[in-house]
Amino acid sequence: MQKHHWWENSVVYQIYPRSLQDSNGDGIGDLNGISKRLPYIKALGVDLIWICPVYKSPNDDNGYDISNYQEIQPEYGTMEDFDALLNKAHNMGLKVIMDLVVNHTSDEHPWFLESRSSKDNPKRDWYIWRDGKNGREPNNWESIFGGSAWEFDEPTGQYYLHLFSRKMPDLNWQNAKAREAIFEMIQWWVRKGIDGFRVDAISHIQKPDLTDMPNPEGKRYVSSFDKHMNQPGILDLLQKMKTEAFSCGDLFTVAEANGVKSSQACEWTGKDRGIFSTMFQFEHINLWNMDSIKHFSLPDFKRALTRWQDATRAEGNVALALENHDLTRCVSHFGNSEKYWKESAKCLAMMYMLQKGTPFIYQGQELGMTNADYTCVEQFQDEPSLCSYHKRIAAGMPEHDSFTILSETVRDNCRTPMQWDETENAGFTTGKPWMDINHNSVKINALQQMQDSDSIWHFYQKLIKIRKQNHVLIDGKYDLLLPEDKQIYAYTRTLGNECCRIVCNVSSEPAGLPAELLDGKCILCNYADVDTKELRPYECRLYYMER
Repeated sequence: MQKHHWWENSVVYQIYPRSLQDSNGDGIGDLNGISKRLPYIKALGVDLIWICPVYKSPNDDNGYDISNYQEIQPEYGTMEDFDALLNKAHNMGLKVIMDLVVNHTSDEHPWFLESRSSKDNPKRDWYIWRDGKNGREPNNWESIFGGSAWEFDEPTGQYYLHLFSRKMPDLNWQNAKAREAIFEMIQWWVRKGIDGFRVDAISHIQKPDLTDMPNPEGKRYVSSFDKHMNQPGILDLLQKMKTEAFSCGDLFTVAEANGVKSSQACEWTGKDRGIFSTMFQFEHINLWNMDSIKHFSLPDFKRALTRWQDATRAEGNVALALENHDLTRCVSHFGNSEKYWKESAKCLAMMYMLQKGTPFIYQGQELGMTNADYTCVEQFQDEPSLCSYHKRIAAGMPEHDSFTILSETVRDNCRTPMQWDETENAGFTTGKPWMDINHNSVKINALQQMQDSDSIWHFYQKLIKIRKQNHVLIDGKYDLLLPEDKQIYAYTRTLGNECCRIVCNVSSEPAGLPAELLDGKCILCNYADVDTKELRPYECRLYYMER
């Protein structure tokens, strides 16, 4: 049996605080609401909760624009509320990690207020300032949120770089004093007793080349990922963070690492040489797709996930995830949220959770929560998606078509309030919810599912329990079967003389079942019985055998 770090056998539950539970009737989820729901989370069987930002913020990007790293946003509560939550979680055996957002701050952060006050301020170089070029921005980079990645600051006559919102200026990681302040802040939270960090947008911190992007089409602004995503030299900066900040505790750290290739996985997450405990990759999910509906190709999906499984076979770790606060609901995107809602939600759960890595469950995923059923653009709130919606219309797309794209790609789909019961506002709040509740909360809610032994919630609970009880599902090597099959995702996990086979029909049609997939004892299935001739729509099975 292999020796593990405390987190290597863990399953993580992601919490979007604004939408989990409101405790005071203002319509916004809060820290005391999270505390109230810890028994529910513990009952699911997870070990670790990741809490999205609750720091002081103007909320230009729902808390990812931080104006004070060491204060709590008042709508979420107080630092005393956070301390009580942390203590309660630890007493229940749950670890707690925080979101760490250090590619940028809010433009209302005291560091930036000093930086923009004058060109000779000691903190001027804590951010990235440049003169304009020929009466325009310093370069033609496009912000990830749309428009220029530069904002003109009239008092000092220079532009500052913002890869995301104009109210989220990028920190200059080349400045040693800025890094030192970031590392001191990290250590402050570790001393408080948290167990680690999910590190936001960390693959963007290195910008060695601020020259123009190639622009053969003559666009005003050009997507600039190739200039600021996983650039040469970034590992040197990350090693400094590991050595000077993360080494102060036995921490679990997960990197949001868009742009990192599978061939680099061990440099980022290797047991000894890696920076982080694990990392999110997005090859199987188009993270910043806001302008078109991407059709799901199972062979492509399998290839993407298998690349990362192969890359971490000997060392390294990958975070297993189908949902987060920046994505849409997986049962709506990859499954069938109507006719085969329950079957497809269970099938997707087995498909990804039994691979090698650290599974993440996003709040409501364990209930099979679906995309928002909104009918008008005014119900959506995500500013980057709304910007894309209006740009498409301005370019000539019919309003109805642009709305269809918006409703199927907008991040709000995963941000609708948690559906706790059948009552008004789904038990989320006694006030007016900050975002409309999905109408299907009468059918899809936690209370109903916890009382139904055949529910999606209970299926997730069983998967977590089975995973923890079988070391082959923790340490066993992954091997893909039927790579080109357009319906079946099948793979094995093998450790010594033990083997588990996971077989999933990821489609709305029956699939023929090759005889070689039938060996072993079926220990979990999402149908009441097992048919040896075919897999029914979205049927999944877990076989166990000893060789």
